Amino acid sequence: MGTAFGTFGELLQGVLPEKDGDFLVTLPVARWTRATFRPDPHMSGVVVRPARKRKALQLARAIVEQAPRPTGVMPTGGVLTVNSVIPEGKGLASSSADLVATARAVGQALGIAMPAARIERLLAGIEPTDGVLYPGIVAFHHRSVRLRAVLGSLPAMTVVGIDEGGAVDTVDFNRIPKPFTTADRHEYARLLDRLTGAIRSRDLAEVGRVATRSALMNQSLRHKRSLERMREISREVGGLGVAVGHSGTTLGVLLDAADPACPHRATAAARACRELAGGVSVYRTLSFPNTHSRETSLALPA
Repeated sequence: MGTAFGTFGELLQGVLPEKDGDFLVTLPVARWTRATFRPDPHMSGVVVRPARKRKALQLARAIVEQAPRPTGVMPTGGVLTVNSVIPEGKGLASSSADLVATARAVGQALGIAMPAARIERLLAGIEPTDGVLYPGIVAFHHRSVRLRAVLGSLPAMTVVGIDEGGAVDTVDFNRIPKPFTTADRHEYARLLDRLTGAIRSRDLAEVGRVATRSALMNQSLRHKRSLERMREISREVGGLGVAVGHSGTTLGVLLDAADPACPHRATAAARACRELAGGVSVYRTLSFPNTHSRETSLALPA
């Protein structure tokens, strides 16, 4: 069995001035995918349940085919089952969580070590991927599937979220040319520096400001019709700011979960969001107390 968490969109996503500049910063939440792989030497291949999890099936087959085995012996077949409570196509890293959980499950079943760098190499051949294979908040080059930096952890936040509807395919979205100018790229670099410092100092107010600015800059790439109203709701209830699924359909008001007034603020935000979009979902971000910031320009060694 393997598991992986999802995210509520991203705290920051854009393009840096450098080559391979597409990046994002994760916002892990307590929504999970669990994958189970049961090898069966009598099966001629791998099947997946539910059948729509085709990317997970592609990954499982690749791992099985690469597994060491005696010469002349066919790869082991098996059944991959993927269970997830992460909505699909909404910008919540559902596909990435499916793939990471699958890699861990198949690796465990076949006795194959699955360090982060190996998972990155496997996922790079399938689709752009979120950084959910790393505990904590990370800066991640999602197009090339490469860790940029482990930024650390934050105190828990509550996210009161809405969904504007529809679904976004990760692969199709990442084929869209980015409209960002050179000035935009330099602003993204400054925002990443600000966010890195805010995470290090556990400054949730600054985190909220950076997330809101990133959401605004993303409007030229994937417009969210509800963004201005969500910003108003955040101000009305005393929120930290707004986070969005940059490549998805979700928007959420960020609240400090440790604030004694958080339950009141969340209720008020949910009421206002319900008037705006109907359905409302509440998420809690994950904290990783033993995660420390670490810079890297390369994926971790296998």
